[in-house]
Amino acid sequence: VKAGAGSETATGFVPQDRDQGAGLASAHCPMRVMRGLAKPRESGSEIDIMLGGFPGVLLRLRFAAEDLFFLSNGHISPVWYSVLARSGYFEVSELATFRKLDSRLQGHPTTHEGLPGVRIASGSLGQGLSVAIGAALVKKLNGDKSLVYTLQGDGELQEGQNWEAFMFAPFHKVDNLIASIDYNGQQIDGPTEKVLSLENLQAKFEAFGWHVITSDGNDMGEITKALHYAKSLTGKGKPILNLMSTQMGYGVDFMVGTHKWHGSAPNDDQLKTALDQIKETAGDY
Repeated sequence: VKAGAGSETATGFVPQDRDQGAGLASAHCPMRVMRGLAKPRESGSEIDIMLGGFPGVLLRLRFAAEDLFFLSNGHISPVWYSVLARSGYFEVSELATFRKLDSRLQGHPTTHEGLPGVRIASGSLGQGLSVAIGAALVKKLNGDKSLVYTLQGDGELQEGQNWEAFMFAPFHKVDNLIASIDYNGQQIDGPTEKVLSLENLQAKFEAFGWHVITSDGNDMGEITKALHYAKSLTGKGKPILNLMSTQMGYGVDFMVGTHKWHGSAPNDDQLKTALDQIKETAGDY
């Protein structure tokens, strides 16, 4: 996982900083595409994670001898599709078809649409970590030294399947796995503390046997450092958990810290206001 200098790499564009990341988001989805109704606040909180954290990993399509990435919280599809398109997996112009009939760009990524870069369907939350663990075990059985990464939201941790996976990975010493959690404290019905409190996540994961690191998920430089550090911890008998604190709707003042934009698209005036607050660097589609 490497932070570049806004350069092209073998797997696509690597933004230099938050401005370039937000600019890419501005140009390629998390506002314009979300006029078709999506999840603007989740995508806003995870722009840095997707653009700063995983270039060179999340877009690889081969399995053997390659680091792999699995997206569990598929409702951040706007920023996911933005990264895929900008990295050359399909034409950027296709982003304009988001959530339209017969489009490959549905609200949650699916495999039957044949969209390059999408490995698993992630419409049902809570399943990504289980898939990632399976892939990591296959790599270990095959003597493959590459790693598996996954990204989840904190609200989806209320799904029970997660906790089976969180117990399984340390017990079976799945130490080629780096899981990241977008810890923003919000979900569709409100703050997680009011819907179903997650309590002290760091203490829970450590009790389960994970090696936990923490980072600021809205700071691209810190994300990169955290993932470099996480990578250095692999192969030591424990899976690694990167707990990233973020703000919902980061970068747009009227979306920050509220759950009300979970399934609501901005109107024309709100869209203009939002785009005026996000520096565009990558060009429009």
